[in-house]
Amino acid sequence: MLREALMKASRLLVVLRKYIAAIGLAALSLGNAFAEDDNVSLLLRDGRIGYVLTNKYWAVYQTPDGTVECPKGFNLGPREQFALLFPDDGTKRTLLETQLARESEIYHPSTLEEPYPFYEVAGKIALGLNLDGKNDSNDFSSPDGEQGVDNQLYRVLGCVLGYRGPDGAFYHFSNVWLQRYGVNRLMIEITDVESLVNDADVTVTTYRGLDSLLSDASGKGFIDGGTQRVDARWGKRFIHRFKGKIADGVLTTDTADLGIPWSEPFNTHTIQWIKDVRFKLRLTPKGAEGLMGGYINVEDWNRRLVRSLSTHHSSYGQGSAPSLYRALRRVADAYPDPETGENTAVSAAAELRFTQVYILHPEPEDMIQKVASEADDIEIKARLR
Repeated sequence: MLREALMKASRLLVVLRKYIAAIGLAALSLGNAFAEDDNVSLLLRDGRIGYVLTNKYWAVYQTPDGTVECPKGFNLGPREQFALLFPDDGTKRTLLETQLARESEIYHPSTLEEPYPFYEVAGKIALGLNLDGKNDSNDFSSPDGEQGVDNQLYRVLGCVLGYRGPDGAFYHFSNVWLQRYGVNRLMIEITDVESLVNDADVTVTTYRGLDSLLSDASGKGFIDGGTQRVDARWGKRFIHRFKGKIADGVLTTDTADLGIPWSEPFNTHTIQWIKDVRFKLRLTPKGAEGLMGGYINVEDWNRRLVRSLSTHHSSYGQGSAPSLYRALRRVADAYPDPETGENTAVSAAAELRFTQVYILHPEPEDMIQKVASEADDIEIKARLR
């Protein structure tokens, strides 16, 4: 009898432990939910949340071996082109006829045909956004089936090894420089926010920050919850405002012109100017990631490239500036010249990743709002004309 009673008591104890464990897990889950809600409420207590850019890439859709988008292979870099132009065949050539002539071609490019091919992307799938609301024959489809994707910059960069990830030199080092140099500290702040899931009317403002990124212990990731001061003096040119909405956790914006600090080796302080920019970003309390699309003036893109990267640096990624310029001129799809009718700008997209930060505004804050609302900023209009 005693043995049976002990066995019943033991079984009852096991059942009670299971119930207690289940109640504890439920309470923990509920507590985490409340904590998460509390965190979101804390972030949005004045209707705003800030993010700082930690990674950016020109959007290049690629298959594992590249044969779909680049069936003819990948493009030659400056060194390989130089070897074809000036072979070691015993011919005597001067410095002026070789190295200096080639450097001149980089800074003063032409559209004359080159003696070697340049391979443009052949596939029909690309990362990007439908910028013009149309679905033309030269448009792409997104990986998830969206039609009318405008990203002619990808057509040019997709078969250049340096722009392909994760091993491409430009793909890798552009983020090393983004993270290292303070002049590249781009931020977005979303205001008038009631929910990070659904909100029909929000405002997005871009700023340049003044502080370093807060990295994790591995040095490869970044921690949310840090602070960034706004550069309200030298960063005025980077203050732009967009209207947007949030649906199912995805922020989309209307269009506005934008200048992005895009410094590369040795802190070159270059800027990428983009017209008709729009964002499509998935938001969380800890970060945001997605796409930015817009139109880039071909001359401006080339100018930023050659100021940022010497021929030596471009060679690491097999990116030939003269060849890229010619290709951009061929595929340009927007902003026709009023006299010649030739398109002067190319549609483009960039993949962006942000980490949440608390943005600290200088006093008085209305000065920042005044700068952001000045739609006829002389410098911005002049650069984007």
